[in-house]
Order: sequence, then structure tokens, then C-alpha cells
Amino acid sequence: MSYLHRTADIVLSERLEAFGAVLIEGPKWCGKTTTAEQIAKSVIRLQDTDKREEYLATAASKPSLLLHGDTPRLIDEWQDAPVLWDAVRTMVDKRNEPGQFILTGSNSVDKNKILHSGTGRISRMKMSPMSLWESGESNGKISLLQLFDDPSLDIDGITSDMEVEDLIFAACRGGWPATINIKSQKAKLLVARDYVNSVCREDISRVDNVQRDERVARLLLRSYARNISTLAKNTSLLADIVSSEEISISMPTFDDYVAALTKLFVICNIDAWCPAIRSKTTIRSGYKRAFIDPSIAVASLGLTPEALHTQFKTFGFIFEQMCARDLKAYTPDFDTHLSYYRDRYGLEADLVLHLADGRYALIECKLGSKEIEEGASHLIELKRLIQEHNKKEKQVPLREPDLLIILTGGHMAYTRPDGVKIIPLATLRQ
Repeated sequence: MSYLHRTADIVLSERLEAFGAVLIEGPKWCGKTTTAEQIAKSVIRLQDTDKREEYLATAASKPSLLLHGDTPRLIDEWQDAPVLWDAVRTMVDKRNEPGQFILTGSNSVDKNKILHSGTGRISRMKMSPMSLWESGESNGKISLLQLFDDPSLDIDGITSDMEVEDLIFAACRGGWPATINIKSQKAKLLVARDYVNSVCREDISRVDNVQRDERVARLLLRSYARNISTLAKNTSLLADIVSSEEISISMPTFDDYVAALTKLFVICNIDAWCPAIRSKTTIRSGYKRAFIDPSIAVASLGLTPEALHTQFKTFGFIFEQMCARDLKAYTPDFDTHLSYYRDRYGLEADLVLHLADGRYALIECKLGSKEIEEGASHLIELKRLIQEHNKKEKQVPLREPDLLIILTGGHMAYTRPDGVKIIPLATLRQ
């Protein structure tokens, strides 16, 4: 099996040059270990069934013994022995050299189980499932970072190699590396379903050793999937769960399940962007419901590519999830993040991509050409409001958006006369 290069490869190499250790976090099956193995010189796998008990016993008595080996040394699923975090930090201080360790983990660890944050010694980076560029489906003819560096870059006439039907299948299959070498299209769809089954049956309880109900986990994921890419409140989600079957759970229980799924990097909600261009009471500030990969929503709802061919409204929400996943993959930097904007007047930007240096793009996600005009009007109006704010508040101006983008499931890229860039998702790369 040949290794498909990931955008995380460069990030990992850079951070190993600067820090004593690097922690790669993300959902299971997204390729963290495989990526780390490309650069690691020695490996210890805490979930190796033949050696697990021995490793855990050693970690409990003298964890430093597990750190000896050629560097960078990969410690896979380190969260099974949280004491290793402080052992790695101590060893990094002792050796005082960069590039000593790589840690991978599929769920976050309770801060109470470690003594030190690791600041300055252990750098954290996140991995998501594969983007369309990483899976070889986006032709990558448009570089997102090049667009930020040169907003006048000519993209007119660049075309996508993917039809809407291809995008639907890619969303249903997901960005799971395990699907790459599966020949049958039908079999590829089983990976996301098995992922959801594994999360609900095992991981939801194993994440912090608290027994949870598989049925509740499934209902919660299904309710989340029904409300994907929306601002549905917790109370609405809870009501949906309770009404769907004969089951009764409280809000604290709901919060507990959501927290567990967040620790597992399954749920990945998007924060609101609240610039001072409207009254605070006007701008929506709740989370936008999101998964780490669109296939989780599809699998949780029991949908198929064929079903989505006739449910374009539903696929529109799922398409936004795929856009969010890919944008994160193309900007894997410190402090780079996604948000959204929405107010009570109906003005919105589906996604706001913030780079670490302060630059940002207002983005709408639209499947077809009929929605482009409305999306463009939203982006132009948002930019106008920011300009109006700056005229009034000259002492505290807001940065104007560096890019106005509509990501589409369409065929051709172009720049409109008003400056809004229409870009098929399957033409993007880092």
C-alpha cells in the first residue's frame, strides 16, 4: 500500500524542528499513526495486544523506560497511559533537543490526569480525515493559500473533474484512508457505517471509562445529523431524541454524551464570528452543529448516495460539512480556525476561514448555480457593513475580508465583476 501524502506531513516536520515533542490529535482511522510512521525512527504501540499489559505495568512503575529508542520515537495511543505525557515533558527538558517524540491519540485526556500542560515542549496539531485533494479526487488546480497571497490570481476557466454525483459519493464514503484500497464502491461505504457503530458500541464508554448507552449515542448522532450545519439548540436536539423513541434522558446526560463525542473528535462544532457590525443581540452566537467528516452524518441517518441524488436540500447541508473539512486540511497552522456568521436579518456567511496572521475569507457553500447570486449578495453585504463600521469607528477598524468565496459543486471557476470568487470544491488544494 503506497502512502498518500497528507497536508499534515509538512506541519509535523516543521513542528519537530521546533519542539521536543508533537502530539497529533484527531478521530480514529483518520491516518494519524500512518502519517507519524513516515518520519518516526522507532515506535511503541500501547494497544498492541501482545505487549499492552507489559507496557501499562512499565508506565505505572517507571514510564521513562518506554521512552528509550531512536528518535523521533512514536508513542501510539498514548492516552492509554496518561502518565507518559509528563514523562515525555521531563525527557524533553532533560535532553533539550527538538524532534524527540511523536504522540498520537484518538481522544483527548482529562487535564486532571497530567501535571503540566506541556507548553513549550509538546506542540499540538490536529488531523482530520482526508480532504478531496489528499484522496486524489480534487485536481488541485487552485491553491487556497496562493489565493490569499494574490487575491487577483486568475482562476477563470479552471474546471473540476468531479460531477455532483461524484461529490455525493465522496461525502457518503468519507475521507477515511481505509477506503483507498477497497475496490468495491459498495464496500467503501461500509467504513463510515462501521466507524459510527464502533463509536456507539465501544468508544463512547471507553473514552473515559464511563458506561454509556449505545442506543442513546445512536439517537444523539442521528439528531445531530438531522440538524447538521444548523444552529439548533440543545433543547431542540434533546426533544428530538426523546420524541424519536421511548427513551428519556436529562439535559445533563445529553451534555455528557456530547462531551464524550467531542473528546473522541466525532463532534466538531463551529463557533460564531461576532464582529461589531450589528447589535450584539442581533448576531447569532450559538454553535453550528458539525461533525469531523460528512460521512458520519450520512451513516447516522442511514442514507445512501442514491437517496441523496433526490434529496439535494439535505445534501446541501452535508456538502457544507465537506467544505469545512477540506478547508481545515488546507490551512493546518497555529490558530487557523473556522467560524460562521449569521444574524437575525438573514444575512450569513456559511463559513469564515481565519488564518493565523489575521487574514480571513468569507465563504458561502452552494451546490448549484441557482444559489450563487444569493450567496454573493450575502458576502457583498457583509463586506459593506464592515466598511460602514470602519467609517464610524476609525479608532478600532475591522479588517476587511481578504477573499469572498463561494464554494460550489459546479464545474467551472471564475471571478465575478463584484470580486466574489466562484470555486468548485474539487479544484482546491492547500
